[in-house]
Amino acid sequence: MAHSASPAKTQKNSKETPLNRQYNQIKLKYPGAILLFRVGDFYETFGEDAVKASRILGITLTKRNNGGANEELAGFPHHSLDTHLPKLVRAGERVAICDQLEDPTMAKGIVKRGVTELVTPGVSFNDNVLDMRRNNYLAAVHFAKGAGSEAQFGVAFLDISTGEFLTAQGNAAYADKLLQSFNPSEILFCKKHRKDFVELFGDKFHTYTLEDWAFTHDFAYPLLTQHFQTSSLKGFGVENLTDGIVAAGVILHYLHETEHKDVGHIARLTRLEEDKYVWLDRFTIRNLELVVPQQDGGIPLIQILDQTVTPMGARLLRKWLLLPLKDKPLIEERLNTVELLKDGQSEDGHLSLREALEQHLKQIGDLERLISKVAVRRISPREMVQLKRSLAHILPIKELLINAMAQQPMTSSIKKYADQLNACTFLVDKIESELREEAPVVSNQGGMIKSGINADLDQLHEIAFSGKDYLVQLQNREIQRTGIGSLKVAYNKVFGYYLEVSNAHKSRVPEDWIRKQTLVNAERYITPELKEYEDKILNAEDQIFLIEQRMFNDLVLAAGEYVNHIQQNARVISVLDVLASFARVAEKNRYVKPTITNGKALQIKDGRHPVIEQQLPPGEPYVPNDLFLDDETQQIIIITGPNMAGKSALLRQTALIVLMAQTGCFVPASEAEIGIVDKIFTRVGASDNLSRGESTFMVEMTETASILNNLSERSLVIMDEIGRGTSTYDGVSIAWSIAEYLHNHPQYRAKTLFATHYHELNELATDLPRIKNFNVAVKEMGNKVIFLRKLKEGGSEHSFGIHVAQMAGMPTRIVSRADEILKQLESQREGAGDNRRETLRDMPKNNDITLKIFEAGDPKAEAIKEKLRKMDINTLTPIEALLKLNELLKMIE
Repeated sequence: MAHSASPAKTQKNSKETPLNRQYNQIKLKYPGAILLFRVGDFYETFGEDAVKASRILGITLTKRNNGGANEELAGFPHHSLDTHLPKLVRAGERVAICDQLEDPTMAKGIVKRGVTELVTPGVSFNDNVLDMRRNNYLAAVHFAKGAGSEAQFGVAFLDISTGEFLTAQGNAAYADKLLQSFNPSEILFCKKHRKDFVELFGDKFHTYTLEDWAFTHDFAYPLLTQHFQTSSLKGFGVENLTDGIVAAGVILHYLHETEHKDVGHIARLTRLEEDKYVWLDRFTIRNLELVVPQQDGGIPLIQILDQTVTPMGARLLRKWLLLPLKDKPLIEERLNTVELLKDGQSEDGHLSLREALEQHLKQIGDLERLISKVAVRRISPREMVQLKRSLAHILPIKELLINAMAQQPMTSSIKKYADQLNACTFLVDKIESELREEAPVVSNQGGMIKSGINADLDQLHEIAFSGKDYLVQLQNREIQRTGIGSLKVAYNKVFGYYLEVSNAHKSRVPEDWIRKQTLVNAERYITPELKEYEDKILNAEDQIFLIEQRMFNDLVLAAGEYVNHIQQNARVISVLDVLASFARVAEKNRYVKPTITNGKALQIKDGRHPVIEQQLPPGEPYVPNDLFLDDETQQIIIITGPNMAGKSALLRQTALIVLMAQTGCFVPASEAEIGIVDKIFTRVGASDNLSRGESTFMVEMTETASILNNLSERSLVIMDEIGRGTSTYDGVSIAWSIAEYLHNHPQYRAKTLFATHYHELNELATDLPRIKNFNVAVKEMGNKVIFLRKLKEGGSEHSFGIHVAQMAGMPTRIVSRADEILKQLESQREGAGDNRRETLRDMPKNNDITLKIFEAGDPKAEAIKEKLRKMDINTLTPIEALLKLNELLKMIE
């Protein structure tokens, strides 16, 4: 690979070359970015940029002696930019693309260069950087005031590729929830808060810090009003959102700093209202595996529900899943539309309404991102044709909805969607009439504009592409005129086009011919007509490029007048796509329409887990379960039963059914009545905080505390095996206390599912009226246990831990010996059973909670009992169980 010499400075005393000076001047403007410096056919990087680029891209890093100084450099061919740029950006780098702004062959002195685009993780229009099924958000976080739990934040999000601009404000928990839900590619914040940011929100985001002067209301407010060309922000409903305004202003400032100044497609600022959506904290989003599986090879909920056929629909579905609704009319509007799409017929009766709609939706490209490219003048001719093809399906969809409305006149949402669609007929016709169907990828090489649009262009096309015919005609005319049968028209680079006549016919040459060259056996001439044609044909291509470029730019400007209309179309199409996806999944997976109520009861009949049921082997049915929760009679259900019996699946499926219903999706059940839930909390499994050095128990307690401190009267709480991370005594005590707290809370009766191995908790139902015991049924056959996965009333007697060990392949001798020990211990415990129950019921309402399970005995028994007290058999791996049992055997011997 041939590289040019480094333009970086060589020695302090050495003189800068013009290329050095040019590079250094450009680099100074973009200190935090990797500068891709175009030199000939290569993009070159130098110094620290070269070291980073070589590591990320896996390209060769070399050092070149430049006037006594060794300078690192790495480069790649310019045509590889689309391959390498995404890798740099996804690694979190900001990349300044510095191109040659003039033809090197025409340049006088050094070639003029400049940065044509600054691409950052959160600011890009490049299709190779973007994922078409996910938004690419740039976020800004403003640390407003206060500290700890009292701190207030402004948060804003922008997807520049679609023009979506959102803002909000709230406490640290709300800011954290938004960041986790929107998962921005890049976050801006004030550099003095670097430590605070990592402590509150972690270190897994790509971030960029700015000076504190940018984080002021006085700076941000005018930026926003100037951009939107308004006198205030009242029209967007954010006038009083002081902290949110600051965050949004910082984003606009950053766009200007990154050379993104044509951003007219960012046409509105939308407030993210906390009260509008169900609260899902990051633990719940993770535990329910809404968009990302917890295990490699796992399937998240979105993979089951996403049957969308447009990029806009896929992006909206992700957002809806993370922001379920609390507004009953809005939820019902979605559900009613899903019902119509699922059951309604198209006008011809051969296709369902959904199938007819999908036929059109499949032909629609990424309207949001295409029209954004129009607004910033970065759209290619081929993409303009894609825009036309997409818009051509708007009118048929509008007519489809109007016909459906005639069949179902009560479906108001369908009328709304039909009214909001704009066919943009003039623009579609204009693109259709002017652009060739097979338009090129670039706009500066011709071949874009159809014939019959511009007379000058048609003539140039005829000259450039029908030149041979014209020359043959000219040659034939001159032969007839002169009678020289051997006359021919030819071309060379030195003389251009000429007429060649052999010396034998020299006397017949007309007087208006001009001698150009004498050969041994012939003479070459030109004519005024041939000279004029030569000028035309040689300049035709250049003129074609210029005229077509001008006409294409005019077409882009014309399309720019439709930005708002097409953005509105994209919003409606994305909603229709998601609702059609819900209808398709409901039909395929036998989901039913839930009933949404303003009450507080949750009743599910034959509920199923939407993901697990799709993973079962062919022919194996999912065992459905009924479930009822309310705030009057059955507020808390304590579910006992062995591992592998299906407790966790039951807990998660309940939360997922509620979430799906409030998203507007049908649910996996035979019936479901959902009283609106405003918060869903889950405490399930260990989290990634373990990597920070926190113990499993500390993580569990932190997450549980967060739930208990943020309860509401409509919360749904899912708790799975609370207290497992510590000793049995502590674990039972804490789990008991939490269940009591939830039942006796002075303000809120949060509906709760509480799965546990601690059978002692069954005693709570005796004295606390809204706690009910259930267990996941098992069937014992001889020495084997069969998991029936059916929820039934009453507590489980024991955990079948030894049976599970046997199923896991534990050696028979050890399983048998464990069974003997268990029976011996149970017989000892039975004598103290009545006393134990009394102890539990009379447990003091403070932290001094103790459980007395064994009576005093001989020293060996006491030692064994002490070991068993500290042992949770249901959490042991087979190897750990083997070691523990061997240890007990030695103590007995």
